[in-house]
Amino acid sequence: MSEWTPFIVIGIVTGSVYGICAMGLVLTYKTSGVFNISHGAVCAASAYAFFELRQERGLPWPVAAALVVLVFAPLAGLLLERLAVALSPVPTVYKIVGTVGLLVAIRSTISLIFTDQGKYFAPFLPRDTAFTVAQVGITVEQLIIAGIGVTSAVGLALFFKRTRLGLAMRGVVNDPQLLDMTGQAPARVRRSAWVIGSCFASVSGILFASTQAQLDVNVLTLLVVQAFGAATIGRFQSLPLAFVGGLVVGVAQKVGSKAVGTHEYFQGLDLAVPFIVLFIGLLVIPRHKLVEVGQVVKSVPAPAPLAIRTRTRLLAYAAGGAFILGIPHFGFVGTHLPAYNQALTQVILFVSLHLLVRTSGQISLCHFAFAAIGACGFAHMLGRGVPFGLAVLIGGLVCVVPALIIAVPAIRLSSLYLALATLGFGIFVAQYGYGKSFMFGFGALESGRPSGFDDDKKYYYLLLAFAVAAVALVLLLERSRMGRLLRGLSDSPTALVTLGLSVNVARVLVFCISGFLAGVSGALLASLFGSVNQDSFVYIQSLVALAVLAISGRRTITVAIVAPVLLYVVPNYISNPDANIALQISFGVIAIFTAINSQGAVQKLLATGAVKNAKRKAGPAGVRIALGERPRELSNA
Repeated sequence: MSEWTPFIVIGIVTGSVYGICAMGLVLTYKTSGVFNISHGAVCAASAYAFFELRQERGLPWPVAAALVVLVFAPLAGLLLERLAVALSPVPTVYKIVGTVGLLVAIRSTISLIFTDQGKYFAPFLPRDTAFTVAQVGITVEQLIIAGIGVTSAVGLALFFKRTRLGLAMRGVVNDPQLLDMTGQAPARVRRSAWVIGSCFASVSGILFASTQAQLDVNVLTLLVVQAFGAATIGRFQSLPLAFVGGLVVGVAQKVGSKAVGTHEYFQGLDLAVPFIVLFIGLLVIPRHKLVEVGQVVKSVPAPAPLAIRTRTRLLAYAAGGAFILGIPHFGFVGTHLPAYNQALTQVILFVSLHLLVRTSGQISLCHFAFAAIGACGFAHMLGRGVPFGLAVLIGGLVCVVPALIIAVPAIRLSSLYLALATLGFGIFVAQYGYGKSFMFGFGALESGRPSGFDDDKKYYYLLLAFAVAAVALVLLLERSRMGRLLRGLSDSPTALVTLGLSVNVARVLVFCISGFLAGVSGALLASLFGSVNQDSFVYIQSLVALAVLAISGRRTITVAIVAPVLLYVVPNYISNPDANIALQISFGVIAIFTAINSQGAVQKLLATGAVKNAKRKAGPAGVRIALGERPRELSNA
């Protein structure tokens, strides 16, 4: 038992941090109906702010903690509440896009200010031994962290049951008008919830950085995934159970690291505990217990295309095709041609993501994980002497199995929980799979191009052929009976069921097709440079890709051109690293705006203003002024 005690103790301490983070996440979700994917980025921002005030500016840690937790976090909560209000009348897919855009913007801002390199975070709580259990010393720091977690869980439970504001928070999402009739302002209740939730995120970020003794924006952002697993045990509703879930995840992680540490193929599996808990929870929790909070909103259909004469359209297509064909020979391309080749490989990934998100209304935050699996399948097949074309096909096909696995939650759950499952899967593949011999291993995985295509210009046209074929396939699917079913699935799954059509089959098929195309994209990307490694498929790229997809338009051809150019070609022309990070910030910010405006919020606002102005002009004062009469107030003046 003494061998396991240290791991249990560390697990309880780490789990307390996970529980605090999860309670803040569940609290804001319960009171706003917006699941904040960027919750981990708020944790990271708070930890970096504390680091700046304490270690860079020299403030005493109590002062730095008070400024971050009691000033910075509440301000962040108020801003997040405004964002939640703006996102409340949009469909779930766009709520996810908005919070993903916020995560990308916050993470990129942190990278711009502090760089991506990890920093030493000096622990600030006393680490003296308080007492021993089974010959294991329990430090004061560990007691304080566990005490904060338990106190927070008990305090929130009593707050929701015994206080008027707590009761109001439970009803603000379901019926804000009824709450308003009781004398409680819904806006004030929501603001209070977001402020408290942000304070919890702030505390968890600081404590997590202290226990790890390091600052890393990616590690801190991942804290939200640990919160996913903890929140699953609380069924995304119960705050005390979310804290208990944090303890379960933390202990399982640390005990798991002890159990699998000596087994090569199980190493890293302990890091995947939150995803495993999340995935199992999504499968076994009754469906009626996982109903999304807030109102159900249907997407506004895409605007009808402009009526353009067939001849004009054909001329435009011909001019665009000629331009694309001539790219390798243009003077402004030159040494930037590899970036165009890389963009062509990602055309396939973006149209596959477009098919899933735009057409069927489902969402994926793990498409670069599919691309990584496809790249590894392709490279391993090449190493075994398989011809290039067949190896690319196999790279796509090996993604069908994980796509089928991920499609299981899609059969029974809504877009929100599917997004959580896909994000968790993407991180699971990165943390567990990338280092294994069946994927990249710990070095570079050799790949290559087909014979005769060593020249970048020749290879450009081969990649262009793959990209055009993928776009044609997606367009064919969208215009087929299956495409109509997918659009119906996005608008009203219930209506499809009443017509006797199988919603589940459509969901599984679209996920498998999308995963296959993403795998082909990864295979072609692996072929570009002769070798590929895990740094080519960082999990955060899946989130950036969704943000870029959101700002690239609603049409398949538009997405196929704009999204890869924005993500790969434009940064290649920017030599300043800070400017490239600023470009990523702009992706996040524009994605937020796109999500908010997905239901025509800006147009409605302008229309409302026009109506008000028209009424003012038509009023008595406007009539008198039009007739040359001065209002009495002005005459007296």
